[in-house]
Amino acid sequence: MRTRWQIVAGGVVVGLALSACAASDRDPEGSTEGATGGGRDTFIFAASGDPASLDPAFASDGESFRVARQIFEGLVGVEPGTADPAPLLAESWDVSDDGLEYTFHLKEDVTFQDGTPFDGDAVCFNFERWNNFTGVLQSESLSYYWQKVNGGFATSDVASLNGTGKYESCEAPDDATAVIHLQSPLPELVSALSLPAFSMQSPTALQEYEADAVTGDGEAPVLPEYATSHPTGTGPYTFESWSPGEEVVLTAYDDYWGEQGQIKRIVFPIISDATARRQALQAGDIDGYDLVGPADVVALEDAGFQIVNREPFNVLYLGMNQANPDLADLKVRQAIAYAINKEALVAQTLPEGTEVATNFVPPSVVGWNEDVATYDYDPDKARTLLAEAGRSNLTIDFNYPTNVSRPYMPTPEQVFTAITADLEAVGITVNPVPDPWNPEYLDKIQGGSQHGLHLLGWTGDYNDTYNFIGVFFGGASNEWGFDNPELFSAINDARYVADVDAQQEAYEAANAAILDFLPGVPLAHPVPSLAFKADVHGYPASPVQDEVYNVITLGD
Repeated sequence: MRTRWQIVAGGVVVGLALSACAASDRDPEGSTEGATGGGRDTFIFAASGDPASLDPAFASDGESFRVARQIFEGLVGVEPGTADPAPLLAESWDVSDDGLEYTFHLKEDVTFQDGTPFDGDAVCFNFERWNNFTGVLQSESLSYYWQKVNGGFATSDVASLNGTGKYESCEAPDDATAVIHLQSPLPELVSALSLPAFSMQSPTALQEYEADAVTGDGEAPVLPEYATSHPTGTGPYTFESWSPGEEVVLTAYDDYWGEQGQIKRIVFPIISDATARRQALQAGDIDGYDLVGPADVVALEDAGFQIVNREPFNVLYLGMNQANPDLADLKVRQAIAYAINKEALVAQTLPEGTEVATNFVPPSVVGWNEDVATYDYDPDKARTLLAEAGRSNLTIDFNYPTNVSRPYMPTPEQVFTAITADLEAVGITVNPVPDPWNPEYLDKIQGGSQHGLHLLGWTGDYNDTYNFIGVFFGGASNEWGFDNPELFSAINDARYVADVDAQQEAYEAANAAILDFLPGVPLAHPVPSLAFKADVHGYPASPVQDEVYNVITLGD
């Protein structure tokens, strides 16, 4: 999500896009102990930007979620090293045969960081809060995930959101139980509840600090005090301070129900520039950072730093906008697919360990189909198809982003160059159309029809097929430029199949239909890399970034 936020902190309205400061500029009490020695109970991890909100219900960005995972916990967590759901604040759950009732059996003797008990009433308070958002709180920039997963609110001025959600009600028969009632089945519910957006928050703090008192509008919401200074969860760390543009600081929650571990203090210095993050690690100012550029990996390893890879839970793809008459021809789309040497593309431009993609979902997602059409590299076939389509002299715009590195797209310029060479080798003339990532590129690709081929991708939020193909192809969009009701129905119908085996079959069929229709070419599942000092041990790398720092140890 790309939204201009305003944050009220200490009476000052500040913007999200703020400059970074050097880690060495912080005061001695909280700055260097974790990076240079001493007590070694401080972990300093460079963030690429400020969190958008400290209230995870109003967040959808990685930096907000990175902080939220230290402070908050949800009913459902993630199995370490996977994207699969696992018990967390709910020790177990039962689902009724009709898929309309979820009974969560809660962990006992857990308190929020303000002393409020975590119990069934607290669970229901959070669900009712999300479902009863009104006004500006219903904008996608705030309640993005509740809208996307639940589908609506209790009431809304927007007809498509008014009472259209799956959620019906919540009851707490006792302190250790919460029962969620749905109006219609939502098979992805358990997986979706692993998102930080659905973390359990203290009812006491939410009310005391008027968490829902957001002002402004959806384009520029002004967040209340709770979301800037008083986030309150059940996690191993509590909020200490946030200096926008400089750092976020967390400290250990002494009454945490689980293992606290060695790390008693976390500092997230804000360092927006990738080169500056690397230099901060090399200078000893930080313990680690994310989004390591592929070109930096070898040099850092040679210098004695650790490179930790996440399992790829993403897809990089070449989109083909069918609003362009040339790309509306299936034979042209097939020719482009056959022209691309994916194996060479991965070997030459993407991090070591990257897998060639055949589906628009990674292989670890249920519904991935090994029998889809794969369009293996065949330049002669590409030329034949272009001739059959009467477009042997095709000229096409190729949009690609600049000034960006994403986990699914670490080297967009290099990928563009490699694909362009493949296309020109079969007689396609490429017209390069570069645009800066922020804000022009996404606005052009997703906000209008004036684009041709384009590079984009997605990192999954949780282990569910719809979270990939539903995002891409669940309905008509500017990005893809086609209207295919049969394909849309196949994807959306599969989403609500309650039987697990039947749903898997439905998603496998949908993935096969997507590749037959070929709206784009899935290229690769790039490996995201993190870098750390040599004495950082046990970093819990997760494909969905479910990384909580109480398991890390520091020292030789």
